[in-house]
Amino acid sequence: MSFDRFEQVLVQQDERTGLHAVIVIHDTTLGPALGGVRMHPYPDEAAALDDALHLAKAMTLKSAAAGLKLGGGWSAVIGDPARDKTDDLMRAHGRLIATLGPGRFIPVNDVGTTQADMKLIGGETAPVCDSGDPSPMTALGVLEGIRACLRAVGGDGGNGIGGATGIGPGTGSAAGTSTSTSTGPGGDGDGNLAGVRVAVQGAGNVGSALADLLAAESADLLISDTDPTRATAVATRVGARVVPPADLVTADCDILAPCALGPVVTDTTLPALRCRAIAGGANNVLAAHHHAAALEARGILYAPDFCINAGGLIYLEEQLLGHDEAQARTRVRAVGTRVAEVIAYARHSGVTTTDAATELARARLLA
Repeated sequence: MSFDRFEQVLVQQDERTGLHAVIVIHDTTLGPALGGVRMHPYPDEAAALDDALHLAKAMTLKSAAAGLKLGGGWSAVIGDPARDKTDDLMRAHGRLIATLGPGRFIPVNDVGTTQADMKLIGGETAPVCDSGDPSPMTALGVLEGIRACLRAVGGDGGNGIGGATGIGPGTGSAAGTSTSTSTGPGGDGDGNLAGVRVAVQGAGNVGSALADLLAAESADLLISDTDPTRATAVATRVGARVVPPADLVTADCDILAPCALGPVVTDTTLPALRCRAIAGGANNVLAAHHHAAALEARGILYAPDFCINAGGLIYLEEQLLGHDEAQARTRVRAVGTRVAEVIAYARHSGVTTTDAATELARARLLA
């Protein structure tokens, strides 16, 4: 990506602690930039920078689409968290964040970092999001987004969703009534999840929490993770079936829920997808912008990632405002309403759901 229209990009290497990090501030029109601290063994600095640029921009859109008074940013720390992460390295990253100015970038834990790491960073800069894991709220928002997708593809008059019976590549309809012949539970278009087959990619914090919520509503679950022990543990707890990571994306299902690292929809995976809709907690699900139109051509409904996975960000803003969890949950559940609005706007305007969500977010930024 180009640096064009990004407010600030900062790169630092600290020989004493081993810190090699990138911080990107995309847009602070609506408020301070809130973003993750991701530690990952990127192959080089360019890969880390590319990841941070994409994620920072997504955070801006996510905040705007969710109606928050926050901007978008991200930080990427190059290294293996299992081998390279130390308390001194995290504190050094906190000092780097502090150079941006008070409150300009508000960090939260992401892949490879923890709440304990945020407390270390918080010893050097403020504010930080270090009290309460936002992952369950991200999962709750995704659950409501999935419900909105089911209503959108369920059609009128009881066209079925429940289970993947009769579902094949290109048989769904992202632009109107379902063409599936399935008549299983949950097929009345009301967002009921009983019997709906959901393939959850990733058994980490968000994927695990989403699996719990789906299991509580009697969904038929498939789950995968690059760590087979973690996948098995979650599957045993919720009664899911473990699927090898290489097979999960193309599994026969109603909903594909990416909850790990992107991209998920690529030129390679797209032709083999066998889902009715894609709705998950991962960022950067689409490898390229043109994949949104390609999904629509396949009849696969896509809930834009920065719209459906905003629950955690909403929760974090609620924390910063000092509100209680009950109010936060109410706001997070409204993610489903926003996803439904995006789908309706896309259909009315004749654009992809990604373009619809982006237009709505940019309209708020311009206003």
